[in-house]
Amino acid sequence: MKKALRILLLIPSLYLVIAPVWYSHWHNTKLCSKIEITIVDSADYHFVTERDIRNTILNKNGNPVGKTVKEINIEEIEETMSGYRELKTAEVFISIDGVLHIVGDQRTPVMRVMASNGGDYYIDDEGVVIRRRNLYTPRLHIVGGNVNISQAMLNGTSVLDTSIKNSILKDIFYLVDYIKRDDFWSAQIDQVFVDRYDEIDLIPRVGNHVIHLGSPGEFEMKLKYLRVFYDKVLPEVGWDRYKSISLAYKDQIVCKRR
Repeated sequence: MKKALRILLLIPSLYLVIAPVWYSHWHNTKLCSKIEITIVDSADYHFVTERDIRNTILNKNGNPVGKTVKEINIEEIEETMSGYRELKTAEVFISIDGVLHIVGDQRTPVMRVMASNGGDYYIDDEGVVIRRRNLYTPRLHIVGGNVNISQAMLNGTSVLDTSIKNSILKDIFYLVDYIKRDDFWSAQIDQVFVDRYDEIDLIPRVGNHVIHLGSPGEFEMKLKYLRVFYDKVLPEVGWDRYKSISLAYKDQIVCKRR
């Protein structure tokens, strides 16, 4: 009786040891049936396509279809995917049915930068610079003028990183973020221009004038004053009355007539 009981207790123990070994062998010898690529938020942004990713994998890592799971180097494919700055994260795995899954999470752009040192870029909600690669252009606030994209930024360092010195892009990032989160200013402001003195002009969508913000400091208070001016004054005198509206001076709004 005791011997039979020991045997019964031994069976599940053997199963727990053997089953993982058998499954590992079975899975590793299974053939890859296809590549399935999923791009998160592909309906909102089109920075990278399934075709782009598929072609990159085939060119750099070879065609995994028809190979055994053991022959496919997941780490190398993940390394290839890390080259896509347009993706915030990328996950690579092989499911039990032999399908190689590649899941990419696209970055969320907040502004487009036309750099003075050349190049056309996007900056995402983490301050990471993305080079514009294709004709797809989401509707974003455009930043131009005296704005440079450094090599460190191109290598993946966020514009918000403390190691980035002498760049106005950090200030512009917070300015654009504020504008985007405000329904009125998001609809009103179209472009941000930086002059050679690192002072900022805002180009509105409505009204034939330029808003001279001056230095980016205290931009929230400056825009609050401007909102009152928009609500109380411009409807009375006309939106095209002034050539420029300056907020550069503390607690003042200085206008130049057309």
